[in-house]
Amino acid sequence: MSAANVKIVTLGCAKNDVDSEEIAGVLMKSGYTIDGLSKNSDVTVINTCGFLEASKQESIEAIKQAIRDKEAGLTSKVIVAGCLAQRMGAELMSLAPGADAYIGVGQMGRFDEIVKSTLTSQERVVDLSPPHHRWADVETRARSGKPWSAYLKVSEGCDHKCTFCTIPSFRGKHDSKPIERVLAEAKHLARMGTREINLIAQDVTQYGYDLYKEFTLPRLLRELNGVDGLDWIRILYFYPNRLTDEVIEAMATLPKVAKYIDIPLQHAHPETLKRMRRPWDGERYLKLLEKVRNAMPDVAIRTTFIVGFPGENDAEFEYLMEFMNEANLDRVGAFVYSPEPGTPSATMPDQVPDSVKQERFDELMTLQQEISQDVNNSWIGRELDVLVEDARDGWLIGRSHRDAPDIDGLVIFKGTAKPGDMVRVEINEAEPYDLFGVEKDSGIKAKKRLEPLRLAAPRAPQ
Repeated sequence: MSAANVKIVTLGCAKNDVDSEEIAGVLMKSGYTIDGLSKNSDVTVINTCGFLEASKQESIEAIKQAIRDKEAGLTSKVIVAGCLAQRMGAELMSLAPGADAYIGVGQMGRFDEIVKSTLTSQERVVDLSPPHHRWADVETRARSGKPWSAYLKVSEGCDHKCTFCTIPSFRGKHDSKPIERVLAEAKHLARMGTREINLIAQDVTQYGYDLYKEFTLPRLLRELNGVDGLDWIRILYFYPNRLTDEVIEAMATLPKVAKYIDIPLQHAHPETLKRMRRPWDGERYLKLLEKVRNAMPDVAIRTTFIVGFPGENDAEFEYLMEFMNEANLDRVGAFVYSPEPGTPSATMPDQVPDSVKQERFDELMTLQQEISQDVNNSWIGRELDVLVEDARDGWLIGRSHRDAPDIDGLVIFKGTAKPGDMVRVEINEAEPYDLFGVEKDSGIKAKKRLEPLRLAAPRAPQ
């Protein structure tokens, strides 16, 4: 049994985090040692991201650094894996040469074979075949994050044809994980101390259709709601025209399902959405949001928008701003449009100048800060269940049902709880992204925040 030491460098989104945990688990089962902190390793795996041009450049630089480490004797073999390898193929080998293996997506379940081949062969190992996802065995997944919260991938790939998106080209078609495997993984995570699972997929509302010929998310939620040890089941990400009455009803009635909707709308103007090949328009979105709020009055709704999409004129952007005022969303993230090679929108006419894109981004985010402040103000004097994640500078820091890991706000409060606890917090102050308060029944007197809080790291953009 090999005792080779493997270092895994993970770039990109939460889906890549899950992939790296599965890779680590498969390797550990085969006797490899995983050490992400050591400067020296027998094998360095770069799990790349290929979503946007910026993430592409970050991945290429990480590969080049690993090659420099190899030349300096700090690592023996370099494996380039994941999205960018799948997306660029031979082009990546010329842009970032010198790696010992280039492996595409969906290979987590056989990564022990890949590492063994790389260590024992003098030839470069290349597997960039079309994606066919090999789900790793449930029990092999290693955990790298906080034990009380975990992502659980329920499907891979995407069948939508959005004109700006590269993901289907390298992640392939939608491929659901069988429901019994999802349940087994949820139970395994719960046994390991996980209290919150975050279901992730490119379109979680399409879950199960390829396997069962029907949209199976409501059934999946009902099954997961019965898993002992779980407190929250969070869902990421919804596709607008598949947030059906059945899904809403399941979310509203199942106590463990977090009342939280992350539904990337991308825009609101009907013509912009047509050019994006996205469904519906702002009016239908508002009706959907009203239906969701009627069923779940305390629901938190998050979306993302793209500003500066080709052809977006002043009128279309103003329509989007008016939509935001009416939608009154808890959270909004925004992207400045980036023309990605190989996508239909990259060659569309009427590309928007960079300076205009940036102006619109700034205007949109300024408006959303005002909206978020008003929404957060509405929680003052109320109570929230909070999952404690950190203690810093005399404060406890956690998240409520309104806050997905890493991307949303925090609940910052005084109390006696410990990280990993779930406690009740009374809110007495609000900022655009964060809420402040005091732990209920802690014996600490509720008062407004007087001393400043110094967070150790910059917050993620809203």
